[in-house]
Amino acid sequence: MGTLTFGERLVAAGREYGRLCVGIDPHAALLEQWGLPDSVEGVRVFSQICVDAFAGYVAVVKPQVAFYERFGAAGFAVLESTLAALREAGTLVIADAKRGDIGSTMAGYAAAWLAPGAPLEADALTLTPYLGVGSLAPAIDMAAEHHKGVFIMAANSNPEAVALQTGKIDGRMLSQRMVDECATYNSGGRVGHVGVVVGATVSTPPVLDSLNGPVLMPGVGAQGATMQDAEAIAGSIGHLVFPSVSRSVLSAGPDAPELRKRVSALVKSGNPQGAFTAE
Repeated sequence: MGTLTFGERLVAAGREYGRLCVGIDPHAALLEQWGLPDSVEGVRVFSQICVDAFAGYVAVVKPQVAFYERFGAAGFAVLESTLAALREAGTLVIADAKRGDIGSTMAGYAAAWLAPGAPLEADALTLTPYLGVGSLAPAIDMAAEHHKGVFIMAANSNPEAVALQTGKIDGRMLSQRMVDECATYNSGGRVGHVGVVVGATVSTPPVLDSLNGPVLMPGVGAQGATMQDAEAIAGSIGHLVFPSVSRSVLSAGPDAPELRKRVSALVKSGNPQGAFTAE
């Protein structure tokens, strides 16, 4: 079969560790809760604890780029080392940067996050498709070339997004149009590299059955959704859906074993058939 696609790599990680994506979100309130300063050093210590807790233990980790970017070059240096440490441990990493542009600018973003050997190299990147899914082609193509992935915003739970994404174009919700366009990149029978982000708290979600690519599903835990809610939205592709959690795990505090206990409890809280548990 040759080299695995990103989707296949993620599915394999889900079988081994359980289908869960854990966020690393060192925002000011959480740093304070952990007894750390709201500084580059605080972010560094926070990130190292997360690496110790999650590397080699969860299927995929998602650092939120904004919380590093706010400290400029020094913050990016911490992010670089965090990404590298997780990947060196064999843990898949999604850079949650939500980039979106056209042409050479989009190609620049792709090179920054997806090119092999780049300082900020990750296994996958989140993207925003407001300029059209096709505008993201430089990142989609680079991800395919290097067996990496992208996750494109499709259905988000914030009120502003709901009003926009449930609007219809030619009879189809915009969120459904996004999912359907992403599905065109995942043909060929194998699990593809173009995924989507669909909130677990979205009341009118798009149908995901034909995507044949991975789904990030934030909203489980602190935001009110359950693993069962995620399963219901997943439909027939539950094996491709990775609920994304942050506060419900990170609120355990700066202790790696306690963080791992929270992850284990969430994975085990999946449906009775074990849709999100390691097989």
